[in-house]
Amino acid sequence: MSLSEILHYHLLGIEVQEYLTAAAILVAGFVLKNLVSRLLTKVLFRFFKKVGEGVTEQQFHELLIKPISVVIFFITIFIAYSVMDIPVRSSELGHDTPWFAELAFRVYQIAFIAGVTWIFLRMIDLAVLVFMKRALRDPSRLTNQLVPFARDLIKLFVAIIAFLVVLGRVFSIDVTALVGGLGIGGLAVAFAAKESLENLLASFTIFLDRPFEVGDLVSVGDLTGSVEKIGFRSTRIRTVEKSYVTVPNKSMIDKPLDNLSRRTSRRVFFMMSLTQMTTSTQLHRIIELVHKAIVEHRLIEPDVQVKFTSLTSNSKDVRVQYYVRTDSYDEYLDVMEEINFKIISAVEEVGADFVDTTMTRLSGGSSNSDLPKSLQPQSGGQSIASS
Repeated sequence: MSLSEILHYHLLGIEVQEYLTAAAILVAGFVLKNLVSRLLTKVLFRFFKKVGEGVTEQQFHELLIKPISVVIFFITIFIAYSVMDIPVRSSELGHDTPWFAELAFRVYQIAFIAGVTWIFLRMIDLAVLVFMKRALRDPSRLTNQLVPFARDLIKLFVAIIAFLVVLGRVFSIDVTALVGGLGIGGLAVAFAAKESLENLLASFTIFLDRPFEVGDLVSVGDLTGSVEKIGFRSTRIRTVEKSYVTVPNKSMIDKPLDNLSRRTSRRVFFMMSLTQMTTSTQLHRIIELVHKAIVEHRLIEPDVQVKFTSLTSNSKDVRVQYYVRTDSYDEYLDVMEEINFKIISAVEEVGADFVDTTMTRLSGGSSNSDLPKSLQPQSGGQSIASS
């Protein structure tokens, strides 16, 4: 068999030379797709940089080169299909079209639509990047919360449109009739996806009512942590234990939610228990020193309480309450520590002691009460509860 006969030999209704030509086109397209896509993105960036202030050429390339190169390769497939007489348009399909040719055409259609959709999705990412660069001039936690949500919402719409295009162009389904017929079927789907729809509606409620924003420290149910992301279905929270918890949006609005970041101040409260040996003069002096130490702190609200409120058989109790004007938990702890040291210094200065509730036992099993009073250990301690 001569070379000419080999080239004109038909395999599945297509000549061998057509296979070779199509293969050469595909190889050339695969080799050159990255080069062509890079040149194309360079040209596009010249027009884009006028409106995309802050976005670098490298960022532009990273977003668009891959999807554009894929679409360019699909164009070479289109040319290769034309060479092999495989249908490249729906109108070219007929009853006599071989099954493998029709299958190849359907796969090509789906892949091409997916590639174009990929470009649109990357353009959405590019638009979000431009918006975020501009928002850096006036940073807002609302912007950080709204932009990712809007990006995901637009991407969802693009994906739905692409899916409808596939149904209409590839499988020849009447999309208009399909959408119109979703009235009854959509009701059934709505019941099946009841929880997902509730969470989606809850996400809109969160954005409209704004009970919290990205970055806020919140407490909902038994969970306390910082909000890192608000999505369609759920909210992601980084807990104080540094774990990453996903909470359905419905739970975020159904349960009582305490936005700790919006506190005007943080409350500190505890009972300071002094021994019965503390004299009234010492007690007056301690209250005076403690009150002065608290009110003179720059982060303490004016509403300070240091009162002798309880007298028991074991102690003389002083109620201490004040509010720290900060939304930082670390700063709140620092202020508490500073005040506590000043309280200890005040008690030591007047020669008084805190109540010691511990019991020391002798090696033989006797308790402190078995010792002579002069040999029993002296008391000292503090009971603190804060919020």
